[in-house]
Amino acid sequence: MPSSVTATLAPMVGTGRTETTLDDLLDEVRSYTPADAVPAAERLIRRAAELAERAHDGQRRLTGEPFVQHPISVALMLANLHLDPDTVAAALLHDCVEDTSVDIGTIRSRFGSGVAELVDGVTKLDDITVVSLDDRQAQNLRKVFLAMARDIRVVLIKLADRLHNLQTAHVYRPEKRERYASDTLEIFAPLAGRLGIEEWRWQLEDHAFKLLEPERYREIASWLLAERAAREDVVQAVTGGLRDALDTAGTDALIQSRIKHVYSIEQKTQRKNVPLEEVYDILAVRVIVDDVHDCYSALGVVHGAWRHIPAEFDDYISAPKENGYRSLHTAVLGPDARPIEIQIRTHEMHAASEYGVAAHWRYKAGDHDGEEDFSEKLAWVRQILTWQADEETAGSFVDAVKTDFFSDTVFVFTPRGEIKDFPAGSTPLDFAYRIHTDIGHTCIGAKVNGRLVPLEYQLQNGDVLEILTSSNSQGPSRNWVSLVHTAHARDKIRQWFKRRQRAENIESGKELLERELRRLGQGRISQLPGEGLQPVAADLGYRDVDSLLAGVGYGATTVPQVINRLKLTEEVEEADVEPLPAEQPSVRDVQPLVRVLGVGNLLTRVASCCNPLPGDEIVGFITRGHGISVHRMNCANVQNVREPERLVEVEWGGQLVGADLDLPIRLGACCKPRPGMKINGIAADQGIEVHRSRCRAGSRLPGARVRVWWIDETSQLLPVQILIQADDREGLTHDVTGVIRDEGLNITSANVHTNRQRQATMRITVGMGSVGQMARLMRRLETIPSVYSVARDTAGVRRNRSREAAARRNGQ
Repeated sequence: MPSSVTATLAPMVGTGRTETTLDDLLDEVRSYTPADAVPAAERLIRRAAELAERAHDGQRRLTGEPFVQHPISVALMLANLHLDPDTVAAALLHDCVEDTSVDIGTIRSRFGSGVAELVDGVTKLDDITVVSLDDRQAQNLRKVFLAMARDIRVVLIKLADRLHNLQTAHVYRPEKRERYASDTLEIFAPLAGRLGIEEWRWQLEDHAFKLLEPERYREIASWLLAERAAREDVVQAVTGGLRDALDTAGTDALIQSRIKHVYSIEQKTQRKNVPLEEVYDILAVRVIVDDVHDCYSALGVVHGAWRHIPAEFDDYISAPKENGYRSLHTAVLGPDARPIEIQIRTHEMHAASEYGVAAHWRYKAGDHDGEEDFSEKLAWVRQILTWQADEETAGSFVDAVKTDFFSDTVFVFTPRGEIKDFPAGSTPLDFAYRIHTDIGHTCIGAKVNGRLVPLEYQLQNGDVLEILTSSNSQGPSRNWVSLVHTAHARDKIRQWFKRRQRAENIESGKELLERELRRLGQGRISQLPGEGLQPVAADLGYRDVDSLLAGVGYGATTVPQVINRLKLTEEVEEADVEPLPAEQPSVRDVQPLVRVLGVGNLLTRVASCCNPLPGDEIVGFITRGHGISVHRMNCANVQNVREPERLVEVEWGGQLVGADLDLPIRLGACCKPRPGMKINGIAADQGIEVHRSRCRAGSRLPGARVRVWWIDETSQLLPVQILIQADDREGLTHDVTGVIRDEGLNITSANVHTNRQRQATMRITVGMGSVGQMARLMRRLETIPSVYSVARDTAGVRRNRSREAAARRNGQ
């Protein structure tokens, strides 16, 4: 693949159209067809071209060129993917039934049922026009899905048809042009990406973007061309250095380079809220090797040659994307500290990434009839983790329908016409739990196509399914576990029974403990002094009081164990809430992080009792001789402080923000930006004022706009304890630590406790730089299978202080 920027932009910047001929098409087909099959392939394609030319005789496109140019161009696009002769012939004939007098019977009699079914499938998709999301869900996507269930090549022809039409869509009426381009971005480009045909995806995106925002498109394209020479110098330096390093390591590799396409650059400017000049990571290098072992060897060479960016590493070889894409992705700081993406893959992986799903249909000798089982032609990883579309992408075709296109998948419809896909063998209960957990729990029956069916009924393609629920339902029956087919539904049912048993155990534990408390003259649990049972729960390793009571109820913890710790808690209670002693053994100097308001330049330290992070609301406490300890606003020690006059107002300091100008920095009081938020800087006489990017007051301030950014979160790491609760299983700890490692974070301590019910409680301390970084990690941890709760935890710190106070009491 050429590194030239011009080569990348050529299909988009209007370099002139050339006429595609039948000879061009036949030359391409000959290039990949086995020699013994070339004569038959040529005869089929010539006959299809002759019929197309006669059928479209006299017809012209809006551009003025003969209409037959369109089907020939579409056929050539499919031939470029090395598709079989039936698909190429169907592409030549795809408009005949709709736009001419030729009917599907004529095509079947002259070219066979294989070609006829493809043409018929494309004809039935030709009315796909997205007027609204409802239309897309109710009717048009139904046709797309049913076509896919039968033959994916129908959709490939439709995508090629769309791509070629986009190249001349500038002649459409403005309203039609805008709708056509919007349809492309919402449906067809994501679909091409889902099918793994990345070149088609970016061409669809760029052509559509050019139609929707021509001025912005030209601005980005011109900027890319203007910077071409400088970028190609960087590419040459990187590829040359990489070639030398790989040769030294004895790794044989093909090295290619490219730049990112126009629409992806526009998305990056929007996502990062930066101008074009600040988009640096637009260069990408591919390293193509012989086998998987060489992939990881090459990765070591790359990381040894340049400083890599840990957050930008992805291993799609061990964990392929949902469309089957496999590759190693990393990013390094190249010349002038420019980020450069490097992809490492085998030749086989590269072919799959170039051809996508079409790679499974590439023409092979001995496979002329195309009757190989469809599931053997697709090698896709089923998406099972996300059950609802993300709010930001809810309008996209792929996320709205979540199809995996396997032949063992059934597509059913809600009463509103929405499409849902399930593994073959799924039942109405699988459907109910997919919609919402509460729908599943309260399900009392189901109707399919208007008729009542048993809950064990197996869903069929095209079923319209209605779930019947009742607020009086007693919940799932135990035999439901054997009725459902999906792991998602099975897990939800099991969790319901665990929680139900948990409630019974809590009640039993409460009764046992209060019986003993009454015997000792202590009254009820609610009458216990201080925090009651919370310190005892923390000391025994439970996440909360209810978990402790459940443990007593099912026998994991005895009543005497609880009573003894209640006495211990009473003995050290005063010491445990001693407000902020003068000597805090577990605080660290982080003066650059915090600014004290109205007091001057005092030493500030982060308190270990609550471990505040940049982004938390904080307050300072003036200690005796040790500066100011900084606490979270809701810290228990702050709430119980005996000398409130020693509390002072503090805020995360300007040192967290970097700027292009060396001026004092202050955070806007109107919007109070916090680390991780998108920010803008406005320069004035007094310095730079930082506001959230969407702050209206900030946008109206006079002064020059200055580039500002949050300083690297990892520059000052503070300990944060994360509490994870999950159903225990093999590999759970490995998965949790893997996510933390992938985030580029360091684990400083970890404790795992599993009770008799195989429920795991993990307390992991991780060094972090901001609340935003913590939130990202917690969101990722929540996606791990069997994890049902992730929270920031301070109980461990409180428990340790309780033990330290007890030790001091005992003179240890």
